[in-house]
Amino acid sequence: MGKTVADMMVGYLERRGVTKVFGLCGHTVIGMLDALSRSKTIEYIGMRHESIASGAADGYARLTHKASVVMCHLGPGITNVITGVANASLDSIPMVVIAGDVPSYYFGKHPHQEVQLREDGNQYRLLEPVVKRAFRIDNADLLPDVLDRAFRLAESGRPGPVLIDMPMDMFSRIAREDLWDRTLRDSHVTARPAIDPAAAKAIAEKLVGAKHPLIHAGGGILLAQASEELRELAEFLDIPVSRTLAGHGCLSDLHPLMIGQTGFWGLAFTHSLTNRADVVLGLGTRFAEADSSSWYQGVTFTPANTEFLQVDIDPAEIGRNYPVSVGAVGDLKLALGQILAEVKKICPEGKSDPALREMIAKAKADFKASNEAISHDGRFPMAPQRILWDVKQVIPEDAVIFTDVGWNKNGVAQQFDITIPGTIHHSSGLANMGFGASAVLGGKLAAPDKIVLTLTGDGGFGVNPSVLAGAVEHGIACTFVVMNNSAFGTIAGLENANYHHKFGTEFTDAEGNRYTPRWADVAKAYGVEAVCVESADEFRPAMEKAVAANRAGKPFLVEAPMENIAVPTPGCWNINDIYTPKDCVLEGRLVPDENGTYTSPNHVKSHRPE
Repeated sequence: MGKTVADMMVGYLERRGVTKVFGLCGHTVIGMLDALSRSKTIEYIGMRHESIASGAADGYARLTHKASVVMCHLGPGITNVITGVANASLDSIPMVVIAGDVPSYYFGKHPHQEVQLREDGNQYRLLEPVVKRAFRIDNADLLPDVLDRAFRLAESGRPGPVLIDMPMDMFSRIAREDLWDRTLRDSHVTARPAIDPAAAKAIAEKLVGAKHPLIHAGGGILLAQASEELRELAEFLDIPVSRTLAGHGCLSDLHPLMIGQTGFWGLAFTHSLTNRADVVLGLGTRFAEADSSSWYQGVTFTPANTEFLQVDIDPAEIGRNYPVSVGAVGDLKLALGQILAEVKKICPEGKSDPALREMIAKAKADFKASNEAISHDGRFPMAPQRILWDVKQVIPEDAVIFTDVGWNKNGVAQQFDITIPGTIHHSSGLANMGFGASAVLGGKLAAPDKIVLTLTGDGGFGVNPSVLAGAVEHGIACTFVVMNNSAFGTIAGLENANYHHKFGTEFTDAEGNRYTPRWADVAKAYGVEAVCVESADEFRPAMEKAVAANRAGKPFLVEAPMENIAVPTPGCWNINDIYTPKDCVLEGRLVPDENGTYTSPNHVKSHRPE
């Protein structure tokens, strides 16, 4: 008897260098589990929920820069996996999803757990909106071709997830091994394109000729591993660099030309430079809403006075939100090298702007000074700034951090200095709660020699605390830092600011009293060592204990009761103007006054309790 299709699939994954398959069992995929059980090189990372499996696979791929593999069951399996796959899609993370399906000969008969109403055999369409391509295997002989195409598509161009939908009978069929010979010859690497040389020259000319040029860097820099090329270009012309949330860490936050994050959670000083720029070079960014203050004129960018240049691997992003005078499609690592080479032809001696560097240094120092007192405040529940300060003092510089949603993301991106590219990861596009606690599992598996932790809120951690079981079962020595404010804090603050109450956003018991599970006790029940601090001064020793436990190969949870303090928001977000309409805003656009002047909405934010 020959090998089954499942055996051939496992062999293919082994040859491709896949060492982890994330998933959750179900009757449609046990044929694949059987084949995986005999693999000498692939570890099956079974989780307690498909969203955890896909989130962990996301975190793993962010560090390996290779497509991770997720396996799930049909019906509730594929509906549960959607959120993690969608998060990977919006953040351009490569992933191959293998989903079990009903037997091919039972399509439309409603066998157990089949999801279909309007068309037979269409369960795979549940994932269509969030994958680059969805393949359904109706003929097992085509699988060798599909696997090569799926991995190539997931990893090339703008990376993202690809789905392979497998009717369960396909796993158990006897394979025609000769058809798999093609996979022995197919290259596993796709060369990335450089940009048009004429575009590189045009961009170089505009940067050199600009009075106030600026580089706006997005997550594409990190995906292309182009941080060094970004640094070289910025330093050669002394161009300030702003960044998006996804671009956090693309250039050290301590670099003298890094001016910080833009947008709603950006900084006023950052906006003073992005607004005055006469030329903005966007790199690996779509100029998204949160990073561009809902595109309000004169808040983050002033398109009426600014010429935009844009380079991206995805042609769909060029000119999406701002008109561009030069748009180029290509790999950013190659493109930046091309642009710098052209710059050196035009301006071989480079440029120096000591006054600019001095201004940036002063603004950074002033911002840090403004946070100094609260970063050392002994209040309890703790100030989030104190939590971040103590974390920074304890973890090594090359520690890898996964955030979640809320203060642990928005405040971290604004105030937590990252100096090594690729050491912080945010859920940027989907911004889904539960990302951090799942992704940290995969992140630690990808970087076993690093300290890897998640900063998450109690809302985000509470989405699926069975991540703790995954950490124990697979020996994943990461740290969960739960910043517990007994609320969906960001939404509580937003609702309070616009409607002056927090209905539906705070956690209370049936009598209306503040309520929250003691997550440290929950962790202990799962077998994870944990501490819930009872004073601000206990937090740092608890973090030191967590790092020591991680180095010893054990997971750890630190719970910190936290005051709900709003993250400063110098930028604008249109939702505020929907909830609290303003005369100067009409359907997402600023309206000029009788003198033709644009006046930004007045969003006064400070370190105030919500």
